[in-house]
Amino acid sequence: MFTFYKLVVKQDVSPKADTRALRDARMSCAVATGRLQVLQIYRLLQWIHKGEKEEIEKMVKLGVKNLINLTEPQEGLGVLHLAVSANNNDLVEFLLSLGAHPDVQDKMGRTPAMLAAELGNQEILSLLFQKQPDMTVVDMQGKGVLFYCSYPTKRHARCLEMALKNGADANNISRSGVHVLSMMCEKANECSPLCLTLLDAGADPNAANETTGVTALMEAARTGSLPVVRRILRNGGNPNTIDQNGFNAVHYAALSGCFEVIMVLSGFAADMSVINTENCTPLHYAAAAGNAPSCKFLAQRGCNPKVKNKEGLLARQIAKDCGLKAAIKELKKAERAFGKSKKSTGGSLTSDLWALTLHDWSNEYQAELVEAFKDQFGFADLDTFKSVLENMGAPVEPDQVEIVFSAHDKKGEGLINVNDFIKGTKYIKKVFRLSVYTTQKKKKEKGPKMKKKKKGPFVLPIPICTLVPELKPRRPDGGPPHFMIEKYHNLTDVRRFDSEHPPLHPIVNDSWWYIEKPNKVYININYCVRNGDLESLELAFKDGVPVDTQDEFYKTPLMEACISGNYELVQYLLEKGADVNMCDQFFWTPLHHAANGGYLEIVELLVNAGADVNAKALNDGTPLMRAIESSSFSCVEFLINSGAKVNSETKKGVTCLDVARHFGETSIESLVQEKVNLLPDPKKIKSKPTKKKVAAAGGAVQSKTMTGTSGRTPTPINSKSIILHNSSITAGKTNTVDISFVPKTIWGEPLTTSQLMSNIARRKGRVTLEVDFDDLLIPFSQRFQRRILEITKPKTKLEETQRQRQVS
Repeated sequence: MFTFYKLVVKQDVSPKADTRALRDARMSCAVATGRLQVLQIYRLLQWIHKGEKEEIEKMVKLGVKNLINLTEPQEGLGVLHLAVSANNNDLVEFLLSLGAHPDVQDKMGRTPAMLAAELGNQEILSLLFQKQPDMTVVDMQGKGVLFYCSYPTKRHARCLEMALKNGADANNISRSGVHVLSMMCEKANECSPLCLTLLDAGADPNAANETTGVTALMEAARTGSLPVVRRILRNGGNPNTIDQNGFNAVHYAALSGCFEVIMVLSGFAADMSVINTENCTPLHYAAAAGNAPSCKFLAQRGCNPKVKNKEGLLARQIAKDCGLKAAIKELKKAERAFGKSKKSTGGSLTSDLWALTLHDWSNEYQAELVEAFKDQFGFADLDTFKSVLENMGAPVEPDQVEIVFSAHDKKGEGLINVNDFIKGTKYIKKVFRLSVYTTQKKKKEKGPKMKKKKKGPFVLPIPICTLVPELKPRRPDGGPPHFMIEKYHNLTDVRRFDSEHPPLHPIVNDSWWYIEKPNKVYININYCVRNGDLESLELAFKDGVPVDTQDEFYKTPLMEACISGNYELVQYLLEKGADVNMCDQFFWTPLHHAANGGYLEIVELLVNAGADVNAKALNDGTPLMRAIESSSFSCVEFLINSGAKVNSETKKGVTCLDVARHFGETSIESLVQEKVNLLPDPKKIKSKPTKKKVAAAGGAVQSKTMTGTSGRTPTPINSKSIILHNSSITAGKTNTVDISFVPKTIWGEPLTTSQLMSNIARRKGRVTLEVDFDDLLIPFSQRFQRRILEITKPKTKLEETQRQRQVS
């Protein structure tokens, strides 16, 4: 039996009959109820999971009627739900061609379009839109497809635009009373493009949460998103709406400490003196946030600084408790000036609230005002000025416009300068103008730049901290970078097998048949190296992870193994083909790290593998210097014997001998000093050059050197000279070098399994007195034997002769 959600059948011969019938067919979806239907839908979902198109088409043709639009009884998933969740575009297109309906809903009421929008897959969403789905469908919570697009990515922004173009409701309200615009404005600082797109599509600018009364404008002001706040206000949002706790948008802007949002709200005539249920004004929250410009601006725009909250605290006292000196200073000025501004000073400049609101509004609509008076070259008469302000909805009365005009027309020319009106220089007191806040901000920004910077330590002009994002791309399948590898999980039933009772044969261990495989966990490859996790490393290398992968700190697994001193792991990585001369951000090679730790065995292994013993780091430091710093005499001796230069210097002129005097022991210092003394003096070599004469008479080669006075040794000839080798080859006297391999360790035949098992059994057996030690006696036997020897031992020579006679 089929359980249809909705089925509409109409007969129509109009041109729209096919489209209407298709829409009605889309709404017919059923849950599999009978045993045959349940088995077939589960089988079909299995083939979809595997992506077998041939088997899918066969089941759709030969299965029960309308099988492709059935849903399984547990979660209500259909074929499109599974294909969309797998991000399989080809499979979705294939299922739609077989007749799958895009409006099938699961038990939670979600359609495939909602899942595609949540994943941000615009390709699948466009395929679904080709079948004209019903975009007014909502889930069990009353949320439409737009609720599933609320993620701060460009993909979700494009999905939102596509959904709105195909008829999605921009004023969708969930069953809990949350408007889609309010929900997106809760994170407007991240989802600003989504909020602006919704407002352009006709979303209600006064949308509010039906439960709390918080509007979208309040949410945007709380996050401090200036573009969203400005767009909501220009679309007709009411800045004076109050929620259930008596908060308006200015309260939320003061909470966030965003001064620019408060300025914009003032330009749209927001009431700054609203007191909420806790008897707090916006000034209390600005004082708690420590925003001195906001405190000054709110006090100037009508917020009473002498109002106390329910706890009996002024805004100044709140700032004092928090130790905010800048806010305390502004609040003290506001308390002294409160009420004085109402007194007339007799001048043309004013600080009345209506004039300040008009000044803030003119700065907000500056571009529109300049465009409106462009034909009059920035000037306008009284009638034109009134009509423009009225058409633009300025928050001012006609008689107040005349006051502003007369303040600008001192010469009686009947014209007003629009630029002067926007700046407010002719009718607003200087301390109340917006230019005061902008100039203060610029001075603060330029102040530190004028000071001379103190010379600090030398900073390298290259990034040496972490790997840049360009060098750690994600894998082709969307997985993490290569230095994040999958952790190996041993699927063994610990209730049956453990270290003391392992399975007799791998076939016996059938745990993976019934133990659920855990989800993939990715960890840093160098964490595995530190912990000696060879199983995870082997799994990663089999999956194609390069053995010389660098983590975010430029360290390869071989470097990390050398740092931790793990000889077996270093040997394993070298067998996998690790590069022994790979460098990190400081140009340290694995040999640098091994020598720095004083690990002689690892140093020998790296040198035998071809590591450069004279590799230079960023400061020209060599592995020999690192070995001297580690105070490892054996490492220093091995590196010197392997060809490390003892006369190498760093960029600061520090030699190996200097390092030995500062870090090394006395033995290391004497060793380095001895090797340095054996080096030829470069000054003597330059002052007394050698003269080499090559004679070919009789096929012999003669080489003579200039000798000095008697008693001086001749200057040694460089054995690696190209001229000397060329002469030797010509004369047929090449040096013969023995290249036969002499193993350091002579290995015998490996032990058999029975021999190994007998050795293990012998080690586990208890020690017995009779078998293991022939001459071992227990304490009682030792004393008994000692007493017998003492009794039988002859005391004199006479007794000895008598005993020998008795024995004979």
